[in-house]
Amino acid sequence: MIQALSKEGISSELKLPNGQMLKNRIVKASMEEGLSDQEFLPSQRLFKLYERWSQSGAGLLLTGNVMVDLNGLTGPGNVILRKDMNLSPLKKWAEIGQSGGSKIWMQINHPGRQTFGFISETPVAPSPVKVHIPGRMFSKVFGVPRALSGEEIKGLIQKFVDAAILAEKAGFNGVEVHSAHGYLLNQFLSPISNIRKDEWGGSLENRARFLLEVLKGIKASVRSDFGIGVKINSADFQGGGFQEEDSIQVIKMLEPIGLDLLEISGGNYESPAMQGTGTNKREAYFLDFAKKAKEMTRIPLLVTGGFRSRAVMEEAVISKEADLIGIAAPFAFYPTFVKGLLSGNIENVSVEIPKLSNPAINSLSKMSAIRLQFRRMGEGKDPKLPGSLIWNMIRDQIRGRRNAKNYRKFLEQISSKRIAS
Repeated sequence: MIQALSKEGISSELKLPNGQMLKNRIVKASMEEGLSDQEFLPSQRLFKLYERWSQSGAGLLLTGNVMVDLNGLTGPGNVILRKDMNLSPLKKWAEIGQSGGSKIWMQINHPGRQTFGFISETPVAPSPVKVHIPGRMFSKVFGVPRALSGEEIKGLIQKFVDAAILAEKAGFNGVEVHSAHGYLLNQFLSPISNIRKDEWGGSLENRARFLLEVLKGIKASVRSDFGIGVKINSADFQGGGFQEEDSIQVIKMLEPIGLDLLEISGGNYESPAMQGTGTNKREAYFLDFAKKAKEMTRIPLLVTGGFRSRAVMEEAVISKEADLIGIAAPFAFYPTFVKGLLSGNIENVSVEIPKLSNPAINSLSKMSAIRLQFRRMGEGKDPKLPGSLIWNMIRDQIRGRRNAKNYRKFLEQISSKRIAS
């Protein structure tokens, strides 16, 4: 077995292409916190949560979804960026995240059609193709989308660029563009959700155009030492959708841009492989694809999904299957476990959340249980698994609907201010 404290393993530093130095190979993967304040800015609870994570010992902290568009919200309670916003809360967030020696990158995103119906009944998407989750009870979970116009697409590209500029001004070390898990950029990549006949659909080159234009725009607008990463699916795990061969081709398209980080994940709400592929018993279920990706790119590779034992993490890094190890759920329940992992005092870090039979309910209940931990830590409490996953999920949905009402009021206020001015 590989020695746990190898100088080439997870404890080793990594210099990214932009010159940024990460103190080790462990990354807190992105998880949606849902802890914004009434104006959808970082709240005191979000600061308190990141105070815990800043002391985790991780080399890099990736934030949860931060929205690039006022009209696109993955979940109520997320931070929303806008050009005229007060940067002070963002600056404090970035400062806290770096207070323990970690780097912090902001993950920027737009949900597209994967917007809950209680937030928007008519979200935007590449094409008017609704998210389909089996079961009558899920028929209205997501709204029926409308197709974006070409001009709207160009406007959203600029909003991603503006978001990166704001993150840089606020003091974040980089941004990760979310193009996985069925969100808007991933929707454009998939021939299931993108059935357009114009320059933004059809061939893979056209379907990847939105993502490539976003990344090129950010690259041209930020400092050379500001990190730029992208998260993509290895596959959507849906017949006729975005496949491994497509992902490899997109990775080849990314190579000339000059990115600093490429995160590999997979799945979406219709097929939630980001919580386990269900077909591969191997720990770290995206490593097989990572091997293929490594042959195609020099971009440092972050592999997220399933890592739980130190031995597997060490082997992945030393064998160069992955440059960085992304870990998500354990950070919700054991916020400072990385120190023990790096010192050799912890061999495994597992989260035992009971699995429910329905894949969609299982995915939603798991995310609700994780968000509960964020709220607890944001209130200064320790993590604790809920007594009932179903009831916790229901309460989370009720809370989401309350936040959605606040969101609609917020949009009305923004609209009124614009009319008045």
